[in-house]
Amino acid sequence: MNTLKLYYFFDPLCGWCYASAPVLPDLAEAFPNSLLLMPSGLFSDENARDISPEWAAYAWKNDQRIEQMTGQPFSAAYYNHVLHGDGLLFDSGPASRAMTLIRSIEPTLEHEFLSAIQQARYIQGMDTANAQILGQIAEQFAALRGLDISADQFSAQISSDPSLAMTTKERIGLTQQYMQHLGISGVPMLLVCIHEQMLILHGADLYNGASQLIHSIKQFVSSQNS
Repeated sequence: MNTLKLYYFFDPLCGWCYASAPVLPDLAEAFPNSLLLMPSGLFSDENARDISPEWAAYAWKNDQRIEQMTGQPFSAAYYNHVLHGDGLLFDSGPASRAMTLIRSIEPTLEHEFLSAIQQARYIQGMDTANAQILGQIAEQFAALRGLDISADQFSAQISSDPSLAMTTKERIGLTQQYMQHLGISGVPMLLVCIHEQMLILHGADLYNGASQLIHSIKQFVSSQNS
């Protein structure tokens, strides 16, 4: 693999992935056409669950740790309306399909749409496991970029388009194959590949800002090209 590829492994409902999200725009700018998003399905399908009071307490404790370590905020609206909403699900399947749909419209916008989903959830307190909510986010997101997306149509595709569901399932399956091959179970993670060589970056590598991360990637690329 002679072309530089940056594989970003994530789940759209993962708080630690939200913590690493600020580096993605800088990665996309520093390494054009190299960033590829790899949805892991960590919280979808059989891994989805109801947001019970016990789960909400566990999630909030983890979220507060993330905020203390990385500075990424979790709002009172998120606490009140997502973690303590009525009958909500913790299911990243709809958001993963939404991202795949955005990718089919304009691949370069996928990481920006991920950020929009995360901001809607953790700051605005919107239920991003809900297809109708994701449609609203997509319509507003598209309008700001001169694109025309219907919230109702977008929501319907997330909910009932078999082709979209299959494409998303295939993406998640490929991601899981990569993770199993690498012996990695957690996200976020960034896999840097060039000349058949790999560099794995995660944890503090992704939470401490883009400058050092980009420097590390450039050093790795330079070492492989020398």
